[in-house]
Amino acid sequence: MSDKTSPAADEIESEASRPQSLAGMLAGLSITQMTLIVLVAFFLWQWLDGHRAISEMRTELAEKIAEMDGAAKANAILIAKNQDDVRAMTVKVATLETYYSQAQNQRAALETLYNNLSVSRDETALADVEQLLLIAGQQLQLSGNVKAALIAMESADTRLQRMERPAFNVLRKSIGQDIDKLRALPKVDIAGINLKINRLLSVTDELPLIDRHRPSENTVTQAAPPVANEADWQKLLRAIWLEVTQLVRIENTGLTQIALLPPKQEFFLRENLKIRLVSARLALLSRDEDSYKQEIKTAKLWAIRYFDVKSEEGIRLLDELGTLSAASINIELPDISDSLQAVRSYRLSHENAGDSGAKHAPPKKAAP
Repeated sequence: MSDKTSPAADEIESEASRPQSLAGMLAGLSITQMTLIVLVAFFLWQWLDGHRAISEMRTELAEKIAEMDGAAKANAILIAKNQDDVRAMTVKVATLETYYSQAQNQRAALETLYNNLSVSRDETALADVEQLLLIAGQQLQLSGNVKAALIAMESADTRLQRMERPAFNVLRKSIGQDIDKLRALPKVDIAGINLKINRLLSVTDELPLIDRHRPSENTVTQAAPPVANEADWQKLLRAIWLEVTQLVRIENTGLTQIALLPPKQEFFLRENLKIRLVSARLALLSRDEDSYKQEIKTAKLWAIRYFDVKSEEGIRLLDELGTLSAASINIELPDISDSLQAVRSYRLSHENAGDSGAKHAPPKKAAP
């Protein structure tokens, strides 16, 4: 074998010698040295552990600082946003204050306008009611038209009712009392009487005159029945005698004399009769019973004197005139001036109150 050893053998020998050297070293150390070594090792472990704890604390502190920086940035962003929101809210509050001030001014203007319109509306309503009551009074005084007056007063009451004002109840009560007075009046058929007069006016031109009178068929002399075995010349004489008897007729008209009118005066007679009927209608509308009766009486006398009252048209004319003459158109009209006076008094007091309120009203403060 050669003297040189292989590397593997040297390595084995070195490993075998190490424990011996370490054990020898430990055996050669004293207790003090071992204590110092243990203390140094302990302090070294403490140092390493403290260094590790400090490193961990630094890492945690860095993480906390990073987190705090992120939170601070987020808070800064939120603060900036909140500041922007505050500024926007400040602008909105200022705008709202401006709008509120304008709304207050508009409200004051609207209240003033509403008060003016309310006063104007009341004045307009009272003026309309007064005008309607004046019309009702004129209808009663001038023409005695109760129906028209009643319609006007009911319209005035409806006008006040639409206002829905408790202050108008007194006026409505006064108007209602006058309406009850008109409703209690006896009704006169003015329209029916007027229609009858119009019918007489339309048939006046068809009335036959008394000098144009023709006997009725039953008054015509009947021919004698032919005699049996009568000769022809006898028949001829009988026919001639019958014609002669028809040439002249005598009839008792019951009049002492008959007015004979030429054709030119016949037209004026009929027109004068129409004028009498028209005058009777005017008297009817004006409730003048005396004039109405007189005109109907005159028309009846003219009809008996100049027209054939035994004809169908004459009989109908006399019947109609008799009916018209018997009709009563005179009624005692009530006094409805109380309601008109009440409306005028209320309107005057309302205007005086408005004027005094305008004088003593305090001046309005300007809106901020």
